[in-house]
Amino acid sequence: MEIMKTLRGTRDILPAETVVWQRVEATARQILTNAAYGEIRTPIFEQTELFARGIGEATDVVGKEMYTFLDRGDRSLTLRPENTAGVVRSLIEHKLMALGGVQRLWYTGAMFRYERPQAGRQRQFHQIGAEIFGSNNPRADVEVIALATQILQTLGLKNLHLDLNSVGNGDDRQAYRQALVDYFTPYQADLDPDSQDRLTRNPLRILDSKDPKTQEIAQAAPSILDYLGTNSQQHFAQVQELLGDLGISYQLNPRLVRGLDYYTHTAFEIISDDLGAQATVCGGGRYDNLVGQLGGENTPGVGWAIGLERLILLLQQLGETPANQLDFYVISKGELAEKQAVVLTHKLRTQGFSLELDLSGSAIGKQFKRADRSKALACLILGETEAQNGTVQLKILATGEQRSIDQATILNDPQALRQELAPN
Repeated sequence: MEIMKTLRGTRDILPAETVVWQRVEATARQILTNAAYGEIRTPIFEQTELFARGIGEATDVVGKEMYTFLDRGDRSLTLRPENTAGVVRSLIEHKLMALGGVQRLWYTGAMFRYERPQAGRQRQFHQIGAEIFGSNNPRADVEVIALATQILQTLGLKNLHLDLNSVGNGDDRQAYRQALVDYFTPYQADLDPDSQDRLTRNPLRILDSKDPKTQEIAQAAPSILDYLGTNSQQHFAQVQELLGDLGISYQLNPRLVRGLDYYTHTAFEIISDDLGAQATVCGGGRYDNLVGQLGGENTPGVGWAIGLERLILLLQQLGETPANQLDFYVISKGELAEKQAVVLTHKLRTQGFSLELDLSGSAIGKQFKRADRSKALACLILGETEAQNGTVQLKILATGEQRSIDQATILNDPQALRQELAPN
């Protein structure tokens, strides 16, 4: 019988690697919780219209990359390709803005896009994201950038730089759109096929083309910064000033427009050079019109998403991949000893210790070899002698030091047991 395997673009995350995932998620959770962000969990599939209206029908995401299907009720559904649209849908549906003030939300979960799989990019991928709703103040833009930077630096990334741009408001973008059409039209025949199609539908997306010839032509294209109105200029200037106040360096990148149509004003990416080539690990920006586009009252928003696969690939390259540390590996041999080992293991786990109980019933020597591989701090050893007199052998694996302790003592005084594990 043929062995079943994962589909192309998906992968299993095995226990040795989930340790890193858990560390990333715990770090983000702690930092965002400390900043008063509440976690939101939305469905992994939504009505297709949500993404078509929110992301934009002219984007590659909607036009080429979505996993869309009809359910048994003949409704068009889509596995979420990103989560901001779903969070906005939830914000509107549950009237979260009626709670007053701004709403700070964060999420983590799987997303789905049909694209060519490569290192750090899968068809099922995972993101952590954060959003602020209800403030059009530049301070909100800077807050989310600062939090993303804090998360990445806390995890150990050092060679980071921030690319920053403003895509202005609707009027600014319309003027810039026409300027791009005027600029690219004489070069239309030299553009790649996708960019030729975008020329009339979504010319800003030409700036994101990976085609070398199109990139060369785009080098001399007009800059969005030359088409910003007074309000957009003031907003962007305040963002830059506040970033300077926080000591967060940045570089202006007028070609940065992001891949989704809902962005307004600030757009940014945080990029790491730790893999030897630029890798975007976080992207986001402001989207003041999205809530209104999806049927809610006009509500400004700003946020970002971190791609976990790429981030974890970076951490692995940098050696930032700690393993879970076991306190004890429990070895037992003999019927009574094995029964007592089950009880002892359970009771110590309830006291907060981490233990692995050897269930093999094999020779003591083989169990010791597995204990060494477990990287536990110490062994608890129960044979028939210990079982008969109510003791247990405690062996510190790093030093080989071993002594007998009453089982009752370690169960009644967990603090003493912790001291046994403490380095001298």
